[in-house]
Amino acid sequence: MKEYPVLGKKDTRSGFGDGLFELGQTNPNVVALCADLTGSLKMNAFQDAFPDRFFQVGIAEANMMGLAAGMTIGGKIPFTGTFANFSTGRVYDQIRQSIAYSEKNVKICASHAGLTLGEDGATHQILEDIGLMQMLPNMTVINPCDYNQTKAATIAIADHHGPVYLRFGRPKVPIFVPEDMPFEIGKGILLNEGSDVTIIATGHLVWKSLEAAKELEDKGISAEVINIHTIKPLDEDIILRSASKTGAVVTAEEHQIRGGLGSAVAQVLAEHKPTPMRFVGVNDQFGESGKPDELLDKYGCGVKDVVQAAEALVKPRG
Repeated sequence: MKEYPVLGKKDTRSGFGDGLFELGQTNPNVVALCADLTGSLKMNAFQDAFPDRFFQVGIAEANMMGLAAGMTIGGKIPFTGTFANFSTGRVYDQIRQSIAYSEKNVKICASHAGLTLGEDGATHQILEDIGLMQMLPNMTVINPCDYNQTKAATIAIADHHGPVYLRFGRPKVPIFVPEDMPFEIGKGILLNEGSDVTIIATGHLVWKSLEAAKELEDKGISAEVINIHTIKPLDEDIILRSASKTGAVVTAEEHQIRGGLGSAVAQVLAEHKPTPMRFVGVNDQFGESGKPDELLDKYGCGVKDVVQAAEALVKPRG
């Protein structure tokens, strides 16, 4: 199995903050809006360096989306920042009507997504946001896996015309994507070649899936691991090629299993190559307060869950 050395540990929200600051230095049309969470979103550096391009809107997320939509008319590229729950569920109508419908060039940047928000509990741990966003016409949905990939994604979406939902998180996680790896919207990344089962993962569960692949290798199961950082548009080619080779697919995401990555992959396979599948994710539940890794394990999103899902597919064939 291919080895991925850990280059350190850092939160993906810091990747967003550092990418935004770099964009501020290179693109004068980039502006930033925040709903009273500048520190949590790591937007301080941008605010300090470009105060005339930073807009603190307070706890008024719906107004922030309307302001961002209006700024695009003058050629600005607005990046909005707040928690994922407030970036989507609280403002869905504004996103649908003011941004997606007219294809406004707004970048909706959402931190503290999923269970790994941790101690803030169920009301803040949105697990439906990928589904909400990918259902909207014109919306691009991106969920990077580590600090380096989040920074690269933040920079890349400034050059993409149209609305983007960029999802990232709170906890410090392993950095394993090379700093200089280009970020290509809509292109999955083959991390490990395998022959028995395909593991398709996104966000924080990419690293968990690599750990699971190591455990599976010890059990004599060869796992192919794919990083799907862009859920919409989905890289159908990489999914179909891998499914054709292994004949079994596991999806892994820090999200409800309905409406997220798993549903999107299942639709592709159902239309083009029906393949046995298992889904690793949250199964129709709200979260709770707790430590991030403990919550992932409790709600079926841990390494052991990926391993068990793969074994369930492969052992009957053996």
